[in-house]
Amino acid sequence: MPLTTLTLTTLLATSAPSFTAEPTTLTIGTVTLHGTLDRPTSPGPYPVALIIAGSGPTDRDGNSAALPGRNDSLKALAEDLACQGVATLRYDKRGIGASTTTQQEQDITLDTFVNDATAWLQQLQRDPRFASVSVIGHSEGSLIGMLAAQRTPIRAFISLAGPGENLADTLLRQLRANPNNPADLINDAERILGNLRAGHPTPDVPPLLAPLFRPSVQPYLISILRHDPAQALTRVPARILILQGDRDLQVTPDDARALAAARPDAKLVILPGMNHVLRTVGDDPTLNVRSYTDPSVPLAGDLARHIATFIRGTMTP
Repeated sequence: MPLTTLTLTTLLATSAPSFTAEPTTLTIGTVTLHGTLDRPTSPGPYPVALIIAGSGPTDRDGNSAALPGRNDSLKALAEDLACQGVATLRYDKRGIGASTTTQQEQDITLDTFVNDATAWLQQLQRDPRFASVSVIGHSEGSLIGMLAAQRTPIRAFISLAGPGENLADTLLRQLRANPNNPADLINDAERILGNLRAGHPTPDVPPLLAPLFRPSVQPYLISILRHDPAQALTRVPARILILQGDRDLQVTPDDARALAAARPDAKLVILPGMNHVLRTVGDDPTLNVRSYTDPSVPLAGDLARHIATFIRGTMTP
């Protein structure tokens, strides 16, 4: 007898994979970092991955305080992975979201974030529920993850929309790509980045560039400009997957190819239609921009499958 629509719907609902989301914390000195652990409801142990968010005030869900609305990109990815048997821990970085701190901005460097990520990894490694520990670094979180992976052993490293060049080159490329930026502004940015890359703070910052180069953020910029992601990737002792969308407005497939060239043993996947916030936007520039603040735009369909398949594949020698 054929299934009725109601019966089929009921079967699909009851057979759908499920997951559990639980709050988790990590205390380092006087600072308590807050995160969310999404894990399968099936018995463990199962693999777990630490998700490291990108630059600026980007929280554990992938949302930026600098933008209205939300996109929930990392939240959606974590939930999809949990439904495919891979647990994840995503967290608010120090000074962002619930991870408040009395530290001043000028006292936080890239090494601060790398130390925090390393501590999260070590906490996961002590948890008997997990069979292996991996890293998923999104955007700037890719570099943070690379450096943390050099400090504590992990099974797999996934670079997700991670830059393949020094941040100075990325920032200049993005500024030059905007036709509304005058030549004088580009020249000032080149001057400031040249000084910062040489390790020299620059107090003379034009107002239009202050959001990028304000004096209080310059210690962080000096620390990150010392690193080349492609070179850092060569020192990661783990299996590597490089994932990049071809509709990304901030990081390009060339970045992914630069990373892959540095690590010929890595698996490279370019996802058609995916943008920087991991949404499927195709060739629609309006949708691409809207997806940064609209969680209803679908997550790239094959993204979680690629990651889950890769991580599960590293469970055997």
